[in-house]
Amino acid sequence: MPARIAGLGMALPKQVRTNHALAKIVDTSDEWIWSRTGIRERRIAADDESTFSLGLDAGRAALEQAGLAPDQVELVIVATMTPDLGSPAVANLVQDSLGARAAGAIDINTACTGFIYGLSLATAMVDTGQVGNALVIGSETMSRILDWSDRATCVLFGDGAGAAVVDGNGTDRSFLAFSLGSDGGGAESLYRANSYGLLEQFSGANGSLDLQMDGREVYKFATRALTDTVVATAAKAGVAIEDLDLIIPHQANIRIIKSAADQLGLPMDRFVVNVERYGNTSAASIPIALAESDASGRLAESNLVMLVAFGAGLSWAGTLLRTR
Repeated sequence: MPARIAGLGMALPKQVRTNHALAKIVDTSDEWIWSRTGIRERRIAADDESTFSLGLDAGRAALEQAGLAPDQVELVIVATMTPDLGSPAVANLVQDSLGARAAGAIDINTACTGFIYGLSLATAMVDTGQVGNALVIGSETMSRILDWSDRATCVLFGDGAGAAVVDGNGTDRSFLAFSLGSDGGGAESLYRANSYGLLEQFSGANGSLDLQMDGREVYKFATRALTDTVVATAAKAGVAIEDLDLIIPHQANIRIIKSAADQLGLPMDRFVVNVERYGNTSAASIPIALAESDASGRLAESNLVMLVAFGAGLSWAGTLLRTR
């Protein structure tokens, strides 16, 4: 049987930071942020919360829904651009804390597309019989790589985690197709420098190691990539665009999502939108929206569900699910 999603989970920091709260620390306003992004608030990790801890909680929730014991997990994949350590991987820490003693563990860093890339790897491993199941997690603490005096970036992002168990034990919520792509020539449009390597090229105007973004270029790329990836993924699966029941896009900006809806000729009520409450949570964006769609019954009400993301790299990714 084809690989499928057997369980979903999510975890969010308790702290909520509203636009009004941001206006007290940076030159902005609720109206300015809302009108340009569709964001009202976001979650911010506390000192005792981390990419690891949020990912662990989301992973536990997904395993519980799937009815899979930790010692049965065969592979842990964590998608993140905000690992707590340079090494070892976040996935190693999650694997150990879960008690998944027999599991391999690996991190993926393709930023906002990371969760779909992780699903693609998990699906390939399950479909080829290399593993019987995989736990795929998208977890981010974006608040820790932001310049909180830069309103062009700090208003956009939030923290959180989501997870999915992938196995080959059923046909519901199975994967029909994937589309993955990259244009490394656009790397300087959205990046975070390290303290070594390419520092002069990728270190921001003042040698900053915070997230750097050319908002205009990223917006142009995103509106094109979102639409093109939906079209390409549907074509791979032999499915007409108008037959898509639900689209779960990366939650970066409501204007990007509305632009994609217009270009695809689909009504906005087919799109999942939660950017108002969480902002851009990078690799956690898709799995959080997926878990919320499951909890609200929208997955059960749908048949063909498209997941689609764009992000740093520059990169793009899409996958189509048949949910029943």
